[in-house]
Amino acid sequence: MKEEAFNPYLPSYEYIPDAEPYVFGDRVYIYGSHDRFNGKLFCMNDYVCWSASINDLANWRYEGVIYRKKQDPMNKLGIYQMFAPDLAKGLDGRYYLYYTLGFRSIMGIAVSDSPAGKFEFYGYVSQADGDLFWNKSGDPFLFDPGVLVDDDGSVYLYSGFAPRKGLPAFITGGKKKTFDGGYVIPIANDMKTVIGKPELLFPKAGDAGGTGFEGHEFFEASSIRKIKDIYYFVYSSINGHELCYATSTSPTGGFVYRGTIISNGDLYINGYHSDQHANNYIGNNHGSIVEINKQWYVFYHRQTNRHHYSRQGAAEPIEIKEDGTISQVEMTSSGLNNGPLVGKGIYEARIACHLTSRKGAGRYGVYFGNITFKDHPYFTQSGKDREDNPAQYIANMKDGAVAGFKYFKLRDLTEISLTLRGSANGYIYVATSKDGKPFAQINVTPSSEFSNFSAETSLTNGTYSLYFTFKGKGELDFKSFSLN
Repeated sequence: MKEEAFNPYLPSYEYIPDAEPYVFGDRVYIYGSHDRFNGKLFCMNDYVCWSASINDLANWRYEGVIYRKKQDPMNKLGIYQMFAPDLAKGLDGRYYLYYTLGFRSIMGIAVSDSPAGKFEFYGYVSQADGDLFWNKSGDPFLFDPGVLVDDDGSVYLYSGFAPRKGLPAFITGGKKKTFDGGYVIPIANDMKTVIGKPELLFPKAGDAGGTGFEGHEFFEASSIRKIKDIYYFVYSSINGHELCYATSTSPTGGFVYRGTIISNGDLYINGYHSDQHANNYIGNNHGSIVEINKQWYVFYHRQTNRHHYSRQGAAEPIEIKEDGTISQVEMTSSGLNNGPLVGKGIYEARIACHLTSRKGAGRYGVYFGNITFKDHPYFTQSGKDREDNPAQYIANMKDGAVAGFKYFKLRDLTEISLTLRGSANGYIYVATSKDGKPFAQINVTPSSEFSNFSAETSLTNGTYSLYFTFKGKGELDFKSFSLN
């Protein structure tokens, strides 16, 4: 039987947010930031790359470290993080990787002869006279590159950062910058020299009245794709948790807001607009869309460990309709499987697409999540940051906590077994919806080691969600479940 694909799609020890997926030849490659497990800042690790056969999205190959922070001449000590990158294949057939150093508004470029690297430093986005582009006080802020090499050979860089309050100069290298929205910047086919006037395409929240972007204004995470003759601009809105998109028949203007593609809390999908109705813990979001074997997908990320410095990539199939629109899709556990999971065997709890406490979920912030969310469940792992040995689980499930999984094709189900540990004393109730009537009840008792707890059950054959709700005293860690 063919191996199944899950969300997150990479191994559980890997923290690759901000994914830009591209197909080169018969493989799909992921370029993203590289968070550290339980890191104290975004993007603390060097860039790595993962790839998979377009015919097997369940098995991802680690391509290794493709570019190190210290390779940048301005970062020889590795002090600055490399934020969300993008990649483009140049007219010379080489692969160009774009990134920013911390919050310095400097756009670096690395180059390789192979999409899997390794990459070598190439230069910085600069003016024709060699001066760094937008490096002065008063200039707009360079951030989150999106790069397009158009069919006619024109090259465009998309960039911008538009928080509601901007950033103070001491964070941006001592230079006071402007944060007015998302820009398009024409560059030469040398892939680094600015050759035209940048144009503001997406004004920030507060300046977008009458544009159609109200309520979903540009924040960050520029990404650009051309599909047939339409340009799709994917971005993170001022709401943070959602990836939105706009379309145009031109790469340099006329973009119209079209909607939300994915929210990492499934907000808006059922009409809910506030954080307390999120079905998962929300935080920033960044990603893009790609076609793999005639199926389109959106790549995005989730948060773990009660903060937003250890993010993991996920993906969902999407449909681009005849009129060019994309309906918002829900988070699932099956993702790149492009269909329900087989309702037999052992599944890790880490593939839950919904996770809430008795009081709901919440928005992860910067620090002190362990205090703010001390009574909430969360995804975590044992040990330190590493590149092997998966050991992720859901921790700290207390009374009323819910872990939801979508979807399973269940046939002749007779037993559900859970692998748990902790001080919990009570029951796990299993239902096919978050607030649905339980079809199974599993007694849970305290255990200092991961132990199995099971109950016999039956359910009419079909495709279902599975929601596990703990009711009782104490707390538990949820490692896996078995469908028999």
